[in-house]
Amino acid sequence: MRYMLILHADEVAGAAIPPEQMKAAMDQMGAYAQALEKAGAFIATEALDFAAKGSLVSVRDGETQVQDGPFVESREQFGGYFIIEAANEDEARQWAARCPAAFWGTIEVRRIRDRSEY
Repeated sequence: MRYMLILHADEVAGAAIPPEQMKAAMDQMGAYAQALEKAGAFIATEALDFAAKGSLVSVRDGETQVQDGPFVESREQFGGYFIIEAANEDEARQWAARCPAAFWGTIEVRRIRDRSEY
């Protein structure tokens, strides 16, 4: 089964981290991705830009509406993700607990539904 590990972190606190500490954290994330690859669990990962640079798009009554971010007052924002292959939710949670981002933020674990479940 596929799972998305959704990385939530405080962007303001993250922006204040000195470059050498950020490099060390990103090196840990790289090592984590390599561990996922070595285990055959890695599918994809991406880091997202700051929430303030995002936008919400909706269409109501044929009119496109755009709302620039940030969208809600929240201490933590969605900063990136990993998509992994895991035998079950327990295994996905174990991978989430090994993710370095779990030490400075939270990891939301969500199973990706198969298209047959729509």
